[in-house]
This record gives sequence, structure tokens and C-alpha cells, in this order.
Amino acid sequence: MFTGIVEEVGTLVVRQEAGDSAVLRIRARKAVDGVALGDSIAVNGVCLTVTGVEPGSDGTGVWSTDVMAETLRRSSLDAVGCGDRVNLERAVTVQTRLGGHLVQGHVDGVGTVVSRTPGEHWEVVRISVPADLARYVVEKGSITVDGVSLTVSALAGGGAGDPTPPWFEVSLIPTTLRETTLGERAPGDRVNLEVDVIAKYVERLLGARS
Repeated sequence: MFTGIVEEVGTLVVRQEAGDSAVLRIRARKAVDGVALGDSIAVNGVCLTVTGVEPGSDGTGVWSTDVMAETLRRSSLDAVGCGDRVNLERAVTVQTRLGGHLVQGHVDGVGTVVSRTPGEHWEVVRISVPADLARYVVEKGSITVDGVSLTVSALAGGGAGDPTPPWFEVSLIPTTLRETTLGERAPGDRVNLEVDVIAKYVERLLGARS
């Protein structure tokens, strides 16, 4: 379980294709502090398992993880290459502050950055959302974009009988722009989306009752 509060931005240093899977090696500093084999780290919002750690001499370290075909198919990790920067968050502990919202690290779909509109102290980013996920996105609700917990500030499309492709907007403060990869995402870039799991549970329960 995660909170959607990115701890640091790491760098992918090695990507080794292995048939229908891939091995990633990511350089980090904070994310490898105290990490052990079998621990979970979210990479751009995808929960991955640590399979190896190599400490460096400069305070950084490189950790390894295996990414299966299902994960590559359902997320934007299929396009991440060497030198790319990625958002990292270690799994929460019972002592961790829940600064964002409950995030599983299970990507529901991939959206696309549609536009960016700068403001005086923030930036509004519009992101397309797959039609089958649009019903879970609500104004003022929570959504995870590339592992970052954000609040939906506006949305449109995707309703019953509405042919408009669904999208939502989030407002990024300077800290988010500076401390995560969202400050680098340009129109056309793909981003991992995880909707609020509570909405999916409610839908399932109500469907069972009816």
C-alpha cells in the first residue's frame, strides 16, 4: 500500500528485455534506504518487488525488479528506457503519515496528457482517461497519476450518451512540478492512472445487491 506522495525521482540505468518480461535497474538514494529483498517500491505508480540492491559509494544505490508482461501491457512502463526519470515511493508502514490517499500501486489504465495551462503559482494539466475508467473519476475526488496523489479539479465527457472523449484536470503546485516527473510531462505523453479503489468496491457491492 502507498500514499501517492513521491519520495524521490530515480533514474532507470539498465533495462534488460527477457522475452515477455523485463528486468529494470533503477538508481535512487532515499528509496533504497533500508530497503530489503522482497520489499515493495512504486515506480510511476506501479507496485514492484525489489529483487536486488547494490549500494553505491556516493550515497546512492541501484535496485532491481522484474516486470511481467501483464504489467508492461497495462502500464506505461513498456516505454520507459535507460536514462528516463521515474517517480519512486516505498510502501507505507504503520508509522507513515497518510499525506495523500490509499494507493494500491495497481494501475487501472493509461491516460494521455492533453494540455498544460500555466497559472501564476500552479499549472493545470488536462489528461484523457479511458472510457471504462471515467465513471470512477469525480470532481474533488482523488486519482493517482504516475504514482502522484492528486485531486481532480475538473472533468468532462464519458457520461451516458455523451460522445465527448472523457478527460479530467489536476492543478499542480510548484512542489509537485519540481519534485516529480509530472513537471516534465508534455502533451501526448502517456501516464499511469489508478482510480480510487473505494469507488470500485462501492460499485461492486451495489451491483451485487441489484
